[in-house]
Amino acid sequence: MSNKILSGSTIGIIGGGQLGQMMSASAKEKGYKVIILDPQENCSAAQVSDEQIVAEYDDLDSLVQLAKKVDVLTYEFENVDAETINEVSKYTHVPQGTKALTVTQNRILEKNFLSENNFPVVPHAIVNSIEDFTKAIDEIKAPSILKTIRGGYDGKGQIRIDSTKVIGIQNLIATGECILEKTISLKKEVSVIISRNIDGQTSLFPVIENIHRENILHLSICPARISSDMSKRIHSIAEGISEKLELVGTMCVEFFISNDDELFVNEIAPRPHNSGHLTIESCNISQFDAHILGICNLPMPEVEQFKPAIMVNVLGQHLENVRDDVFNHSEWYLHDYGKDEIKHNRKMGHITILTKDLEKTANEIKNNPIWDI
Repeated sequence: MSNKILSGSTIGIIGGGQLGQMMSASAKEKGYKVIILDPQENCSAAQVSDEQIVAEYDDLDSLVQLAKKVDVLTYEFENVDAETINEVSKYTHVPQGTKALTVTQNRILEKNFLSENNFPVVPHAIVNSIEDFTKAIDEIKAPSILKTIRGGYDGKGQIRIDSTKVIGIQNLIATGECILEKTISLKKEVSVIISRNIDGQTSLFPVIENIHRENILHLSICPARISSDMSKRIHSIAEGISEKLELVGTMCVEFFISNDDELFVNEIAPRPHNSGHLTIESCNISQFDAHILGICNLPMPEVEQFKPAIMVNVLGQHLENVRDDVFNHSEWYLHDYGKDEIKHNRKMGHITILTKDLEKTANEIKNNPIWDI
């Protein structure tokens, strides 16, 4: 195998949030040293790493400093400038490259990539002005969603358009180029995690069912409650996308399933994903293990799920009660990200529950008043 990064080597991670924290924990377990670059001192990832460089993500001098200290460089989120990554790759090994990064940073480029490669996407149109929006909504119809083409997560940077609500459209368009996407009649939202090494070996995880509240992921259920044929279709598309993007490391592909059982690719995240956290306890390798194996070009094992699992996100308004209530729940695997600042709707941790009865466990979560706060 080429370009093997052996244990004892140093991994650099751009970004120090919870994804970087769990990525770093996996790397440390495998014997790697880890250096984090993040502007927040004592960020989540720094708490489990060897060193932190405190700097902004676009600070080229600091990124070069990081690159010179490490044997391989990765990132925990996709909003890292691709040109900057190309520059720092002069100083260290960046196996992920910038193809997946460039495509997924821009919703229009992402939709074009998917369409050109015959992957299913919802009807959509580019919007640069109110005139564009008027034309697009006439063709696509409501209900639709207007989104900025860059950034935005957990419902930020987007407006739902129905037959009556049009407030804020002008302001969103004024921030830059947008995309209007048709809202389908939705049965389920699902995602799949796939990881790949430099030599093209893959680890493919079971399909995960996702339930949102206020556009923030609330529950992830694995395996998803869908047919085996639908799972096979989803896995096939994810494998095709990973090959076309020349994926190295872990990627998440999110899908919509319509009430008519039509399947659409929603978004691609070229890194570990919130919905995949339950793999830590429920599978023989986690999505973070698979990411480290992939970027270090180690063999990629076949994924085995030991037991069905549900993950529930712990937001700022839940944290205090969760920290207290965990003493009543031996079945809870609590991950507290150790963030210094607690905010409403900020992801502060997650709980994974292994279960033989997904419906029963989902109802127990639903009936726990913590999640209604």
